[in-house]
Amino acid sequence: MTCHVALLKGGFSAERDVSLASGAACAEALREAGYTVSEIDVSQDIPALIAQLQESNATVVFNALHGQWGEDGCVQGLLELLSIPYTHSKVLSSALAMHKERAKAMVEQVGVRVPESKSIQAKDLVAGDPLPRPYVIKPLSEGSSVGVHIVFEGDNHIATTREDLGFAGDIMVERYIPGRELTVAVMGNKPLAVTELSPKEGFYDYEAKYTEGKTDHIVPAPIPETIYQEAMDAALKSHQILGCAGVSRSDFRYDDTANGDGKLYYLETNTQPGMTDLSLVPEQAKHIGISFSELCSWMVQEALGNKEEL
Repeated sequence: MTCHVALLKGGFSAERDVSLASGAACAEALREAGYTVSEIDVSQDIPALIAQLQESNATVVFNALHGQWGEDGCVQGLLELLSIPYTHSKVLSSALAMHKERAKAMVEQVGVRVPESKSIQAKDLVAGDPLPRPYVIKPLSEGSSVGVHIVFEGDNHIATTREDLGFAGDIMVERYIPGRELTVAVMGNKPLAVTELSPKEGFYDYEAKYTEGKTDHIVPAPIPETIYQEAMDAALKSHQILGCAGVSRSDFRYDDTANGDGKLYYLETNTQPGMTDLSLVPEQAKHIGISFSELCSWMVQEALGNKEEL
């Protein structure tokens, strides 16, 4: 390969450590595929980042950043100004998907079922429950389950400050859907598989996502074929209506509990899904016969406008 890839990793969001791990894994996979790779640990020194990108003379950027600034359209806008092609979604789709409430409003328009929710401020929790219990409190614009809390019947304390909640910014409160956690990766316009995420204790929070042995990944998910296909279709519809490019991953809850409604609910779409050893997108790609190196190479070629099928 004569293609030179500048790989952005790290950043300064709550997901910096995950991004460093994703970046290291992707850099190794791209080198294995024959690319020249320059790794850039992104800081808040934006003039330095611009200088590094220009000095690298890279053909394309592989964006391995996660969370705010790296996933919400900001770094994408910078790369647009610099006229450098880059992997994953573009400015508008990145911003839309990162804002959970707006993303849900978009996907609902194409017939994808979503749980009821509302956007509030932390101080609003002082007045009492914003929704009937049980409900979920989550940051409006963060990923990787950062700062997620579930409030059940009988809980006697609700965090009412940003410090207590563990994140800054606006809050989304959402009806809690019991049952199974499912996720579907989309590569281009192809949903890959449905994985069930089964935490060994508690729920699928940040620790469960990124601590080895905390969660079982079951692919293909052992669910009814109708629900499996509905999840695949809903992930593709979400990817398309949000205008995603490259790879995305959409998360769902399937209420198969004894007193549940048996329905599938969309939660969110990740435009910069994790690419670590524990990550779901590489796992689903492997399930259908695509190696990690092939996946990363496809993402680079897709960013360059080469629409190859794997």
